[in-house]
Amino acid sequence: MPVFLYHAVMDEPPSWIAEFTVTPKEFAAHLDAVVASGRTPVTVSAFADHLAGRAPLPDRPVLLTFDDGFADLPGPTAEALAARNLAATAYLTTGAISPGGRSLLPPAPMMTLAQAAGLEQSGTEVGSHTVTHAQLDTLPSRDLARELRDSRAVLEDALGHPVRHLAYPHGYNSGRVRRMAAAAGYETATAVRHALSSERDEAYRIARLIVRRSHTVADVESWLAGGEHASRRTGTVRGRWGGAGTGGPARCCAGPCSRASRTRGPTRAFPTRAHARASPLAAPPGPCVVRAIRTAG
Repeated sequence: MPVFLYHAVMDEPPSWIAEFTVTPKEFAAHLDAVVASGRTPVTVSAFADHLAGRAPLPDRPVLLTFDDGFADLPGPTAEALAARNLAATAYLTTGAISPGGRSLLPPAPMMTLAQAAGLEQSGTEVGSHTVTHAQLDTLPSRDLARELRDSRAVLEDALGHPVRHLAYPHGYNSGRVRRMAAAAGYETATAVRHALSSERDEAYRIARLIVRRSHTVADVESWLAGGEHASRRTGTVRGRWGGAGTGGPARCCAGPCSRASRTRGPTRAFPTRAHARASPLAAPPGPCVVRAIRTAG
């Protein structure tokens, strides 16, 4: 089952997020490919209900997810989804969208917290992407708990209902992070993993496919088909729902990658590790150092 991870949908993104941005025209083509595939878009809540045995999923589901909360999300992006009756899930970084909030994300056009309720009304459910977008597996437990708790509380106050789902910034997590996410009241958490998901996914480490500007409609169609081409390009194995499953550790996503990238794992795309260790309530220390971008979230 493909779980797509989008960030911004805009024609002229800031340079630091450009690698993970698609244009509105490309995005519309991706959505048309979803419709043509015959797959049924579901929310992460629906997937969680299936994993918990509360409700079945359709035979060929697909999940569309969006991280951070860029300005296009509650406007043209949500409108494009709604026009095709496509459900989605958005994970919002509350420090980046709240009045007076602080986050480690570099400057970019962002939506506002006040728009979150309207986003849900349009058919896109809302989850947490922490307060500051810190790399969670580097934080002391007290700061980690604050990131998980405070972002959830802010969103619940804005929406008037429980927020059940989390996406790890940059996809980074650990056993400690997953346990604390469960203790904070989240029912699921999504990572990156560059693999198609399946019913064998762990509830607190759901695999997603990150969408880059270099990905074509043919790539999207391959992921939707879950065929040989998708398995070869994502390093996955076939599973249920007419797609592929996570049959092993995370692997590089589509496109060329070096031997070093395969052995060292993904690199951070936003702040340095030193930034991530900083108190989540502190302002980001100066311009972020953008490293070689392979993953984001």
